[in-house]
Amino acid sequence: MQKLKVLHIVEALTGGIYSYFRDLSAVLDQDDTLQTTIIYSGKREGIDPSKIRSKISSKINLIMVPMDRELSPRSDFRAFLKLKTIVKDLRPDVLHLHSSKAGILGRAAHLFSRSKAKLFYTPHGYSFLRKDVSPSTLKMYYAIEKTAQFFVGGTTIACGDTEYKFAQKIGPAKLVRNGVNIKKLRAHHDSSPIQKDIVVGVLGRIMPQKNPSLFNKIALANPNIQFLWIGDGELKEELHAPNIKVTGWFTSRSTGLKQLAGIDIYLQTSAWEGLPIALLEAMALEKPIVATDIMGNNDIVVHGKTGFLCNDLDAFNKALLQLLEPQQRETMGRLGLEHCKTYFDSEKNYRKLVEIYKDASLKSVE
Repeated sequence: MQKLKVLHIVEALTGGIYSYFRDLSAVLDQDDTLQTTIIYSGKREGIDPSKIRSKISSKINLIMVPMDRELSPRSDFRAFLKLKTIVKDLRPDVLHLHSSKAGILGRAAHLFSRSKAKLFYTPHGYSFLRKDVSPSTLKMYYAIEKTAQFFVGGTTIACGDTEYKFAQKIGPAKLVRNGVNIKKLRAHHDSSPIQKDIVVGVLGRIMPQKNPSLFNKIALANPNIQFLWIGDGELKEELHAPNIKVTGWFTSRSTGLKQLAGIDIYLQTSAWEGLPIALLEAMALEKPIVATDIMGNNDIVVHGKTGFLCNDLDAFNKALLQLLEPQQRETMGRLGLEHCKTYFDSEKNYRKLVEIYKDASLKSVE
């Protein structure tokens, strides 16, 4: 039986995207009818190709093609030429593009290689929803998305409910929520030492998207609570409150999850999101969530049940005050785990994605 050739293109395998592909590859690996290739860029800080290779099934082919996150005409053109050649040579049945830059370059490669592949695109947080660029840049990003959809087509696979609503305004769309491997995460649930003090923490890169200045303001407003940022990044200097500890980069995922399992409350101060994987990991570890009321966060957190969604510093302070009560933390943590099992199980959700691939391929044959 001929295998279905699936090609993924992603700009960078870091952070939540790396977690997404690690769990997705585990599901793809179980299906012997698929032949999967992942193209990714190694130009981001923190990318270790040998580590990525060790965590992705050996059955899945990995190819590195340099791609820049921001617009760079010369670099983008070189990446496009390489992608076009690979797409033409591999002749995939399914082409799935991930994040905005790979979405644009991959569509161009698809178009100019005259590929017959069924085309899918997952934004993982649309660029036109970013908060760190000018309004004119956001309008340009939106125009690029609309133009690419108009000329190249394809179906958007939204990773969260709000992203799905935006996707439907641009073109054909389906919803396959991000997920986490709950069974594996639960192995870390009791792995951390018992602490006397309440610890409020977050896991991720210290960058504009994660809004570390707000995290710092919350810590300053709550001097009697210990705060932990699990990770590192270019905006580390914004975390200067005396009650904040920054772990720095960790060498293994297990180390990061052990730190995550040791906190009492998960604090997500992001300015924008797609559907944050680290927040799902915290829920799977029964951590109550306190998060900004934005797309992505509010697709996950049920306000007042699995955590609190906040719009200002006062709301964050009130939420943390309520969660100083152990019973409240335990109840919200337990309900969060059940919510995660129902809606964000990677095994279940990514099997749905595989079925979408197969269904689209069958329709193209008919």
